[in-house]
Amino acid sequence: MDSAAFLPAETIRRKRDGDELAAAEIAAFVRGLVDGEVGGEQAAAFAMATWFRGMTPAEIAALTFAMRDSGEVLAWDAERLGGPVLDKHSTGGVGDLVSLPLGPMLAACGAFVPMISGRGLGHTGGTLDKLEAIPGYCTAPPRDRFLAVVHEAGVAIVGADARVAPADRRLYAIRDVSATVDSIALITASILSKKLAAGLGALVLDVKTGNGAVLTDFPRSHALAASLVRVATLAGLPCRALLTDMSQPLAPVAGNALEVLESVRMLRGEATSARLADVTLGLGAEALVLGGVAADVATARTRLEATLRGGAAAERFARMVAGLGGPADFIERAEVLLPRAPVVRDVPALDTGTVAAIDTRALGLVVVLLGGGRRHPAQAIDPAVGLDGLQPLGAPLVRGQPLARVHAASDAAAAAAVAAVQAAYRLADTAPPAMATVIARMDAAAAAAYEDA
Repeated sequence: MDSAAFLPAETIRRKRDGDELAAAEIAAFVRGLVDGEVGGEQAAAFAMATWFRGMTPAEIAALTFAMRDSGEVLAWDAERLGGPVLDKHSTGGVGDLVSLPLGPMLAACGAFVPMISGRGLGHTGGTLDKLEAIPGYCTAPPRDRFLAVVHEAGVAIVGADARVAPADRRLYAIRDVSATVDSIALITASILSKKLAAGLGALVLDVKTGNGAVLTDFPRSHALAASLVRVATLAGLPCRALLTDMSQPLAPVAGNALEVLESVRMLRGEATSARLADVTLGLGAEALVLGGVAADVATARTRLEATLRGGAAAERFARMVAGLGGPADFIERAEVLLPRAPVVRDVPALDTGTVAAIDTRALGLVVVLLGGGRRHPAQAIDPAVGLDGLQPLGAPLVRGQPLARVHAASDAAAAAAVAAVQAAYRLADTAPPAMATVIARMDAAAAAAYEDA
């Protein structure tokens, strides 16, 4: 398309009316996001039109590639590094802290993990927000420091700098405040534009489904998994996705510092929830097989478990933290170094019974209302607030026993959070049916079959 003839409003109108946009038209709109020709109101209108009308597979691929190419694309020499360049991404949930232990676990198995992560969206927590709870940790290091930490520690979890997919940086913030977070097309383009720009050798994806996920119903989550794997495959990036349950928090904690502490405890080989271990090991095993580090999933899981028992993953995490400006003794002193909320309150159960249902999204919003998430893009967050001790589905409780604990900045905030957590839990006489944490798996063949169907 002739850039002189590009009219953002016309592209918005065509998408609003359900027309299929040409790749050149999409590329022009993405360039406009970066150079300022597309205004904020127009970007929000485009996002909303896309939410309502959706995009064809060709449009999604064109949007992804245009956003990738809006900035620099990193290049890694896997042979020189001595291992494959791997990464993982989650579509987001409550208590989803998998990235923090998994990156170091993969590095301890011989992979290199340049993980470009994001901030919280809506009720879901963001990896960068969690890491910034660590004193001194820099999520936006200079490029040479980022590259050096990947080489030295095997893993660096940072945000995209201004040179990596800058179009996504602008659209990402707009999605959070325009009620368009859950668009399959926009999710696909946002995730993969950054991952493709990171120059990966293979990628694994955690696509959440359930009432705490961005996409709450399985058919839409399944469609997103297929879209992500299909576009990654078109780009030549080996990719697999796991569809995982988010009908309850993945870990028994939600909140930035609290999730970092839970991650450290896992890395130190301390007891962790079975659900968190299932997802972490499942994604890690798929990544090691895709990267040629392990011959099969069973062997990969054994190797990953060994990195926790022997301390190798904790050592990689410690090197990453120190390399990015955090304390050298963070693993040993996390309980002391992480910020703590001044007010901690138990949330007593209002009835006796078994936890039969949890409004997981509501729990995520409790963290936001406590100050641990954002109501607008520029809002500062309180890393110390959140929830821990979250009781899982099927837990038997007696009236007055704690459903969770609230970590708050004030008594008033704690009281409001206690009431909100109580409202998010439903107790009954019988336990709910058990649900597998990992529900389904999507590879390139399955994604192609989904498209054909």
